[in-house]
Amino acid sequence: MDLRKVQRTSGGTFFVCVPKEWAERSGLQRSSVVAISEMADGRLCINPKYYVAQIPRVAIIRPSPFLDREIVGKYLLGCDVIRVEGKARINSVNRDCVKQVSSRLVGLEIVEEDYSKIVMRCLLEPSTFPPRKILRREYSIASGMHRDAVTALVEGDEHLAENVIARDNEVNRLYFLLVRCLRTVVQDPSLSEKLEVLPIDCLDYRLTASLVESIGDYSVQIAGKATRLKGTKLPENLLQLVLHFHRQVYNSHEDALKALFSRDVELAQSVGDKQDKISSMFGEVESTAGGLPVDVAARALAVASLIGRIYDNGVDIADLVMPKSV
Repeated sequence: MDLRKVQRTSGGTFFVCVPKEWAERSGLQRSSVVAISEMADGRLCINPKYYVAQIPRVAIIRPSPFLDREIVGKYLLGCDVIRVEGKARINSVNRDCVKQVSSRLVGLEIVEEDYSKIVMRCLLEPSTFPPRKILRREYSIASGMHRDAVTALVEGDEHLAENVIARDNEVNRLYFLLVRCLRTVVQDPSLSEKLEVLPIDCLDYRLTASLVESIGDYSVQIAGKATRLKGTKLPENLLQLVLHFHRQVYNSHEDALKALFSRDVELAQSVGDKQDKISSMFGEVESTAGGLPVDVAARALAVASLIGRIYDNGVDIADLVMPKSV
């Protein structure tokens, strides 16, 4: 770190000298123009190359058994162009893999293809996707999956359960998109202001997105239990307990997200304060299910356990809430 004293002219202008070595490396001379931007946290960013168009980041990948993971990894790192190049002809298995992976990643399209290479390009402009909006959309879908999965179980609706399972792909797509955007902000702090997110918030958003994605995964598992019941409904008294348990958990993660975005510490605290009540409700479900046939009881307890895990995710999200003054 190079510390410099702020100086002031007789006319009242403040100024700071920039490091000589940095100026020479940046090609600055007398009367050169630099761009100065104020970050959301009050820092100043000096850009000597503000007029230079950003060069697309290109990644070259060779076909391998881990081709899908490599493509996702390069996408999450913010690469604009991903080229899959083989020494010989790319086989049909790898071609299908590329097409399947690109369909799971928002904005990634195949723009060129021949016998030995496949070129994908991300058509997204980072500044048009504020992380907060992506996270809100991801949560909206995941919370809807949670609600509908329990509804499918209670009403014996196989079609609704299958619909919940189908929605999981969209949650995953938004999760990957959010991770890409957050990593872009970390690598290019000038985007912080445009995307309405402080660099220090990126870690919390990344963790929250992972927890929300898990809510979607648990909801898929609940929907899977509903489909395996084949329309057979659980006893009414047990269903009412599960439904009441679900409502408490659903309200908890709703409050957790509201608290995260509003920095409402009191609301966040209320989520964790429900721990004893949630444990008691799970115990009621467990006690009631004990008198049922083994296979039915096992499914009911599995569903209750999954709902409990969703509550734990809500608590973890609430734990990330910091006071507004921070």
